[in-house]
Amino acid sequence: MQSQGVYQDEHLTVNLSDSSVEVDDRRVVLTRKELELLATLAGNEGEVLARDMLLARVWGYHPDARTRTLDVHIRRLRRKLGAYGDRYIETVFGVGYRFQRYRVPRPFQIFTGPALAATA
Repeated sequence: MQSQGVYQDEHLTVNLSDSSVEVDDRRVVLTRKELELLATLAGNEGEVLARDMLLARVWGYHPDARTRTLDVHIRRLRRKLGAYGDRYIETVFGVGYRFQRYRVPRPFQIFTGPALAATA
């Protein structure tokens, strides 16, 4: 999370002081747990957060708890974040989840410079 409980980039704003979330300047209504989960993920941007850690921190569950609550909330969050949901919240299979800052996808470019032409 950036300064004073606010995460912001070109598409997403998460403001913990007033419990608001906006995507492309449109307010997104989240439940309290969805907001806590998003704030936890965004506050640890770039880090893989283990499932048991997220369940303990957001829900207070014991590390051995077997539940699909986290997966359901992640799915709902992704849906509410719209077209950006899968880009912001990455699944790290067998471990947990990672929040990534939005980046504009760059098309794959094939280098066709003189070094490649000389070897053909």
